[in-house]
Amino acid sequence: MTKRVVCPPAPGPLESYASRFDDLFSTLAQRRGFRHYLAGLLLPRDRNKTLTCLADTEPVVGAQHAAVQRLQYFLSESTWDHEQINARRLDLLLADPATAPHPGGVLVIDDSGDRKDGSATAHVGKQYLGSVGKIDRGVVTVTTCWADERVYYPLHAVPYTPAHHFPKGKSDPGFRTKLQIGAALALKAIDAGVSLRAVAADCAYGDQDGFRGELSAAGLPFVMALKRGRGSWSYKDAFRPVDAARELAWHGPERPGDWQAVTRTFRDGHTTVWWAADAQLGWWGPDGTTRLVVATTDPATLPAQSTWYLATNLPRPGSPRDGKSRHPAADLTEVVRIYGLRHWVEQSYKQVKDELGWADFQVRSDTAIRRHQTLVTCAFSFCWDTWFTPSPPAGDDTPPPERGHSAVPPAPTSLLAPRPQSRPWLVSALGHAATLLASMDNEAPTHGTSNSDHRHRHRQTT
Repeated sequence: MTKRVVCPPAPGPLESYASRFDDLFSTLAQRRGFRHYLAGLLLPRDRNKTLTCLADTEPVVGAQHAAVQRLQYFLSESTWDHEQINARRLDLLLADPATAPHPGGVLVIDDSGDRKDGSATAHVGKQYLGSVGKIDRGVVTVTTCWADERVYYPLHAVPYTPAHHFPKGKSDPGFRTKLQIGAALALKAIDAGVSLRAVAADCAYGDQDGFRGELSAAGLPFVMALKRGRGSWSYKDAFRPVDAARELAWHGPERPGDWQAVTRTFRDGHTTVWWAADAQLGWWGPDGTTRLVVATTDPATLPAQSTWYLATNLPRPGSPRDGKSRHPAADLTEVVRIYGLRHWVEQSYKQVKDELGWADFQVRSDTAIRRHQTLVTCAFSFCWDTWFTPSPPAGDDTPPPERGHSAVPPAPTSLLAPRPQSRPWLVSALGHAATLLASMDNEAPTHGTSNSDHRHRHRQTT
């Protein structure tokens, strides 16, 4: 058998990470393209990370440059399988004790939309785009993200294809709604070996009875937001989640009545007191199959921007379902913690979009789009890999600490490449003095985004 030609190494620690994927590429050109693409994604953002940017050529007129054409072929025409690449990426994350999922983490389901023009591009359609806060032409991708209080990373991503792309529209056998895609991705994460405490999602998914039913039928626990005016219940005087919350007794912090104080700890160290309670809404109640949990900063006024209405199938401790349910019981503090971790997906969008060029692709085919998204998630995971396995400074023969053990320093407030001075080996990995990713907000993963309800299709935010 002919010996495989050695691929020119990628800069710094990127070579160590990229070499773990080499057996999935059949040619030298593919292995080289993988390294060049990741290196381009990780460089500082001076402009949109299109192929001309990744190849460091002039926009538009540089599209015919040989380096650009090689990347174009690697992305659109080459024979590598993006599913195998993503599976290997997840295997590396799951095998590393520093990033391995554990039963206390949360699987977040969400979708991300970005404006794209043209009629020949796969998945493009007129639909709601969260990035612009309105209905416009673009591509929407359903994603899953695993998160705990320290680490978060994307798992799978599948673009949603609008009905007009199918011969029979919504009745076509190949058509799938975002809810169906999200449920399938949750099961795919379980099949990949991802451990979790519950599935979390905003009200775009939580308001759908069928979606929650699919997760329950699959044996998955969930904590999902509801719109405050969701549904048209007709039981006594409470027919909406907000009405059920108003029926709970509240006489002030000294006499909270039905409410319980819940302390939320944010990533920068500060804490704040919220109030949570189990509410009764139709057959939803503390001892029902589905619980309605309300969490707010002020039970007297229930402010729209800082009140969550959460549906969960996790039993209440001490309830009749506690000993019968397949899921461990969750008190009010645990339910609030689980949904608070959902906001890590918003932070993930900031980094993969604003720094790594998630929406900057200028390709048309379904395969090329999915490959680009896979390569972006590989670049994101590389940053975690580098953080938890820092290279020793030059001249230091001391072996690095074992991955995932107590010798590894805790993640800082800005998780990925926070300061050039303290981590020069990370910053110099690609030969530049800028950070690999934008620094994170100095807030907790449980802190909501500042976007308005309208911008997120009236989704539950704080």
